[in-house]
Amino acid sequence: MSNNNTIQHNADLCVVGGGLSGICAAISAARLGLKVVIMQDRPMFGGNASSEIRMWICGAHGENNRETGLVEEFTLENFYINPMRNYSLWDSVLYEKVAAEKNIEILLNCVCYEAEMENGVIKSVEGYQSTTQTHHIVNAKYFCDCSGDSVLADLTGAEYRKGREASGEFGENIAPQIADKHTMGMSCLLQIRNTGRKSKFTPPKRAYKYTKDDLPYRTPNKNLNDENFWYIELGGMDDSIKDTEILRDELLKTAFGIWDYIKNSGDYPNSDVWELDWLGFLPGKRESLRYVGDYIMTQNDVRSGGKFEDIIAYGGWTMDDHNPGGFLSPDQPTIYHSAPSPYGIAYRCIYSRNIANLFFAGRNISVTHSALSSTRVMATCALLGQAAGTAAYVAIKNSASPREIYQNKKLLKELQNILQYNDSFLPYIKREVTDLTKTAKLDGKFEVLRNGFDRPTPKSLDNLNITDFDDNGAYIKLGEEIKFMFDSLQTVNGIRFVFDSDLDRKTVKYANPENNGWSALTHNMMSNRTVDFDGIELPETLVSDIDIYAVFANGVRKNIASVRGNYQRFVNVMFDEKINGAKEIVIIPVKTTGKSDEEYKNYAHIFSIDIL
Repeated sequence: MSNNNTIQHNADLCVVGGGLSGICAAISAARLGLKVVIMQDRPMFGGNASSEIRMWICGAHGENNRETGLVEEFTLENFYINPMRNYSLWDSVLYEKVAAEKNIEILLNCVCYEAEMENGVIKSVEGYQSTTQTHHIVNAKYFCDCSGDSVLADLTGAEYRKGREASGEFGENIAPQIADKHTMGMSCLLQIRNTGRKSKFTPPKRAYKYTKDDLPYRTPNKNLNDENFWYIELGGMDDSIKDTEILRDELLKTAFGIWDYIKNSGDYPNSDVWELDWLGFLPGKRESLRYVGDYIMTQNDVRSGGKFEDIIAYGGWTMDDHNPGGFLSPDQPTIYHSAPSPYGIAYRCIYSRNIANLFFAGRNISVTHSALSSTRVMATCALLGQAAGTAAYVAIKNSASPREIYQNKKLLKELQNILQYNDSFLPYIKREVTDLTKTAKLDGKFEVLRNGFDRPTPKSLDNLNITDFDDNGAYIKLGEEIKFMFDSLQTVNGIRFVFDSDLDRKTVKYANPENNGWSALTHNMMSNRTVDFDGIELPETLVSDIDIYAVFANGVRKNIASVRGNYQRFVNVMFDEKINGAKEIVIIPVKTTGKSDEEYKNYAHIFSIDIL
């Protein structure tokens, strides 16, 4: 379509979909220098994690396995500006991260509905922006579908799968014997608030009525603090795309019915002080269509640890296979099948087998239904988005197709190196430190700062499930000097730091008499809010202030940079001007975010320092 209400855009990469995978794809590509257009059909970013849906950002289980890179950057930003966990502020954290990138053009409220193809290559996509009544055509070299529902599949003829594979197709023992089109369902979540005062609830007339006998395996927790109602799920036996509006209507009647049961059945005597604070009208989806890439990852790949040569991300969530019958089934709502954490995910799973310039990331990657039951969670999806955006950069820089990156081991290694540099952890692979870092002389007690590992790792990389870890960090007394000394005068452009953001943070303290003053909060946001919630602070393990000096041939020592008020784990300090003729670089940690922990009040815990 082309008329007076049509705007043409030209980009290196067009990202369709603005959930976590989409914004990570867009930001990673933009920071590497690509011109990016992101087309999102909602008025905000975040997808299932946004205030419209409010699903938790979940990821890999286990010690030291928290996802880093962009998703950790977003989370720490939220710690800093949103201690009270306000969903509007969380939405703004994600929006501001995208809007801050000068190489990204944002198209919100814009539904992608058409694609122009030429010889198996996408030339452009078209979307309609309802707020401006404008059509937008985006011409790009590469496209990345992060829509969740794989909106470009039918538009481009890209191969895809839907439903559950038969167990015999890939030898998956958790798959059904006969293939079907069933999927995991979708949910409209509700959130509640303890106000400290009694209140009543009158349900809508269309709400369903429930008793305890109607809710096998789905009876809400007596401790309403910890209830997030994930099992209010429908749609797995239906069409998870075309039936969404009908299913939304059923989910609302179900959710109101559950809250009516809690408030009015008499089974929850403490519910009189709890109020319905929010109910989602946009269903959060777990599964719809999955693209077919050059490799289809299976249950067996997950179970064996995903030791691919082309690892570009990792998972670690249990294979959490929801019953397609959802809330209507009398059986368990889900079956948890064991999975190692972490396990690798192959690059070949994030680009199309038959469309030459199509990447994808999120819950639509090239996996079987059984593998998807683990890879679908949002922290994993964020890693996949960062990998896809980075891969688009490698493709454009080297005039290579997505497939050629895999076929060319040098390009594949370049992709992995860039991901690791930007704090995206890859299991089994040691990060390459910079040449200046390798060749510098360094006090032996600081050698660990250049060992190529940016977090604690198992002592055996062949068995990532063992519990014996190398810390891979140095504890440096505040005010102590770390000296990188060179045999010849060097030009230095900047310093790369990886600090400790407490990847194992499991609990936060706030007044909660029902749980001895402690509440588990491993996610980005809260489900429900107690009357005495008083906020959450930054991890105490971060380095907030640091000074950097250069020592020159004549012995002159000059302060070349200082960091103040840092609250991020991964920090690139790039100098305004190159430092020429440096004989030494001296780094002095000055202050941490520590307040109560004596160790972190007096010592900086740093995983890596690279001289650039």
